[in-house]
Amino acid sequence: MTTQATLPRPAKPLARLRDPAWYQAYGVYAAVAVVLLFNALFTEHFMTADNLRTQLVQVAPIVIVALGMALVIGTEGIDLSVGSTMALAAALLPLYLGYGLVPALLIALLAGAVVGAINGTLVSLVGLQPIVATLALFVGGRGLALVMADGQLKQIVNPDILALGTGSFLGIPLVVLIAGVLALAVAFLVQRTTFGRQIVAIGGNRPAAALSGLPVKRVLIGVYILCGTMAALAGILATARLTASDPSSLGTLMELSAITAVVVGGTPLNGGSIRVLGTVAGALLMQLLRATLVKHDLPDSTAQIAQAAIIIAAVYVARERRSR
Repeated sequence: MTTQATLPRPAKPLARLRDPAWYQAYGVYAAVAVVLLFNALFTEHFMTADNLRTQLVQVAPIVIVALGMALVIGTEGIDLSVGSTMALAAALLPLYLGYGLVPALLIALLAGAVVGAINGTLVSLVGLQPIVATLALFVGGRGLALVMADGQLKQIVNPDILALGTGSFLGIPLVVLIAGVLALAVAFLVQRTTFGRQIVAIGGNRPAAALSGLPVKRVLIGVYILCGTMAALAGILATARLTASDPSSLGTLMELSAITAVVVGGTPLNGGSIRVLGTVAGALLMQLLRATLVKHDLPDSTAQIAQAAIIIAAVYVARERRSR
């Protein structure tokens, strides 16, 4: 007499809601849906096309920086210099616009790549902790940007640059379109390329990755270069939208916004996994939450407290999942 193996019963919906893995994987999307539903019911004029367009335009630079940050965190690293890199790109932009649009853009992006290369070299070759290596350019990068700009705000009048901040294509703002294309590109990089798989493998277990023959140092430098270049691009777009280069304030606390988006989006700080769509949703959640509180005449400090609570919850969920 033969017996059939007992098949596991599918988890009940309520059981899934008690599983930390569910919250880490889908919690950010549920939170975005809850915030949108709340605003649809209780916030006047929030769900209009114009307001939603404004929210997407405002969050686009954060998304771009957060995508680069997600790659770095995927290697179990961190980059505190992204805000200063934005300021550096913004300072260089008006200095080289006289040579044409393309040279100015390339030089600004190259500056971001150089910052990333320095960070990556300090981490992979010198052996510094990422938080220490990037802290140097967190301080020095903005100082260099202020020196280049003579400590002054400079107006941008070049129509081609301004079009990046205010233009649209098929009704979609260019900054939103650029952020969307980059999100797709990063998702493809992580899921479909050898380089992306190497990033995840290095973040999961760097010694094992090195023993298996992966080019750990080269991959780490490449990841930080990508992060710096994306931060420079975000600085260019933010400058175009503000119609002015202001290195003293541009990108301030951007590193915290990017890290928040990545963590809330479900990417663990100990590396080994990268959630690209979750990162985008995390940035959008923080933006919608802040806008909601502003619409209800609550002070910005309340938004900061709410964001802190969400960060703590996201880290707690990740910790609970690892402990199981």
